[in-house]
Amino acid sequence: MSKRDYYQVLGVEKSSSKDEIKKAYRKLAMKYHPDRNPDDAEAEAKFKEASEAAEVLLNDEKKQRYDQFGHAGVDGQGGGFGGGFQGGDFGDLGDIFGDIFGDILGGGRRGGGRRRRGRPGNDLQMAVDITFEEAAFGIEKNINLSRFVECKECNGSGAEKGSSPTNCDMCHGAGEVRRQQGFFTVATTCPKCQGSGQIITNPCKPCSGQGRNKKKVELEVKIPAGIDDGQRLKLSGEGDSGTQGAPSGDLYVVININEHDFFERDGFDVHCQVPISFSQATLGAEIEVPTLTGKVKVDLPEGTQSGKKMRLKGKGIQRLGGYGQGDQILTIHVETPTKLSAEQKEIFERLAELEGSSGSNPMSRGFFDKVKDLFH
Repeated sequence: MSKRDYYQVLGVEKSSSKDEIKKAYRKLAMKYHPDRNPDDAEAEAKFKEASEAAEVLLNDEKKQRYDQFGHAGVDGQGGGFGGGFQGGDFGDLGDIFGDIFGDILGGGRRGGGRRRRGRPGNDLQMAVDITFEEAAFGIEKNINLSRFVECKECNGSGAEKGSSPTNCDMCHGAGEVRRQQGFFTVATTCPKCQGSGQIITNPCKPCSGQGRNKKKVELEVKIPAGIDDGQRLKLSGEGDSGTQGAPSGDLYVVININEHDFFERDGFDVHCQVPISFSQATLGAEIEVPTLTGKVKVDLPEGTQSGKKMRLKGKGIQRLGGYGQGDQILTIHVETPTKLSAEQKEIFERLAELEGSSGSNPMSRGFFDKVKDLFH
């Protein structure tokens, strides 16, 4: 099968700079590297093809010959990956290989260094219920949870007192085994020690050789003012303990805010419905309404309609970080009396007689005028 054009393989132009060629090759190498595509012959072939193209185009002399004579100008000169590199001078490509292997295998591995031993602890999550007011003003809560902590008996080593782990005889303490695959080496987790690099022959009894055990702990959580329902707080390092010195996981606290009997929340604004009497709506009145910080007096103008909204500036919820405060929105609800005394009924009957001629109900008058126009 004829080889594809090297520029086409990498998706670059002849005028592309070395940095552009490196960037294109690195993207393809990360995508098709055999460590990321085990037992995928097609991905391995694409990786070799991209590496061959980059090895030629990043070498000034070989690139010049390739531009002049095509594949014939570089055959046998280091291009051609069928059985591995045919030259020892990889130039810029060697540095890229180091970066790629570092990214794929976990970083810091270019010099053949050992992998980090132990497994990081798991992240944990738990829910905490708080009241509407606690969410508005913030609070410190004590929470209880069960998590893995480092075993005090063996100080996290997993070995019985007086003994210590020994290097794994399969990976010799590296935590991984390597096998040759073509021109590159593939590293996999050691199956005997599960990547720890150590074998515990005399395990600690309290933790069964795990180096950690389950324990109930109490933590204090600072819940900030303005937090909303469903938001999470991250407590770094408060999750499960890692093994053999690896870092602990994090704890995520999910906030559940209980419903309030009177208030509803919309962002940092607080909404509430305020019932008033028919006479208060008609004549106007000074009423007291509750807020998060106590009662305040509000003046109702004459002729207040049901559904009218009134805004109390700065009476809402503090914004996260303390930058300003929301408002409280009052929705006025005019209540219709249901049980009338004889005197009240007489007054309303007299009012009904006067309403037709007084023109005091502008909305009703406008409504019936529109109905009349509609049917005439």
